Amino acid sequence: MSDATPPVPEPAEPVRHPWAELAPERFHLLRLAPLPTDRSSGPRPLRFVEMTELERHSAQTSLLRLAIRLPGQRVHSDYNLLEVWADHRAKEVRFGPEGGLRLEPVNRGLGRFLLAQGAAWAKKRWSHYALEGAVLRDATSEDERQQRDQALRAQGLEVVYPQPQQLKALYQAANVGLLSSEWNHDKVRRVELPEAAAMLEQADRSLQEQESSLHQLKERLDRLRREDGTLRFTIACLVAFALFQGGLLIWIATR
Repeated sequence: MSDATPPVPEPAEPVRHPWAELAPERFHLLRLAPLPTDRSSGPRPLRFVEMTELERHSAQTSLLRLAIRLPGQRVHSDYNLLEVWADHRAKEVRFGPEGGLRLEPVNRGLGRFLLAQGAAWAKKRWSHYALEGAVLRDATSEDERQQRDQALRAQGLEVVYPQPQQLKALYQAANVGLLSSEWNHDKVRRVELPEAAAMLEQADRSLQEQESSLHQLKERLDRLRREDGTLRFTIACLVAFALFQGGLLIWIATR
């Protein structure tokens, strides 16, 4: 009889969906409007970000993947990502990723915008499908919790707290048709290519006007400096002449 311990099988790696590594197909420019400085997130200046889009369909499943890219800034792969999965066999729609919607920059209206895009995509095709609810990620502060719940309710989702202490929350909706595809257009606006070109032309004209104004100011400053030098020389000459005259008068008076 052998006393050898049977080898422990290694845990199997989670099976990734075949669409997980697909590259985006469409790209959009988003304008984040300048907003007053927030006490928790800090300054909120005018900013332009890129939204990528991937769409896939099969007989069993459909997917919409939206991601926000920040020029010159890297964020974790789980951030700025929204996935909408439609299960045609169960007639159910699910929002992802599993870790919840995490955004950077925060408090700029991107959460409602992404949820609105996902809701519009799903409602256009499967408004009668059920929506799979999920547990929400814990908020780091009371203000964040209230902002999160307000944004979700504005999109037609119901936020439920099973426990009276409001420690854990989940969102749900009876069906996809109840979701809202509206968002705050004053905070986030999609910029089309002709408009982006016009904005670049306007920015170039403004830059040229500023350069012209700076050149004129520089010329004026140089002229004032030259005049100031001339005045200083004249004043020095007058002072020297006055001293000479004063000395001459004193010499005459004492003779």
